[in-house]
Amino acid sequence: MSQASPDPNDEPSFEQAVRQLTEIVQRLERGDLPLEESVALFEQGVRLSAISQRRLDRAQKRVEELLHVDESGRARTAPFDTSGDT
Repeated sequence: MSQASPDPNDEPSFEQAVRQLTEIVQRLERGDLPLEESVALFEQGVRLSAISQRRLDRAQKRVEELLHVDESGRARTAPFDTSGDT
């Protein structure tokens, strides 16, 4: 059985996901949680990370489309320059 694609309307915004991830990391770093709760939080963090990555990927594609316009004024896509990333 295949998994249904996540509904973007059911997902937190990028900012909400990052805020929740930050809270999860802080709770996990304290090291005072029972194992099962730590695992559940880790799973939630992985899900939020995937949501955030999908949102970043979509935003990157939109930027790529907006950055390149040919002589006739039509948008042309080109790879996003990530050479400055470390």
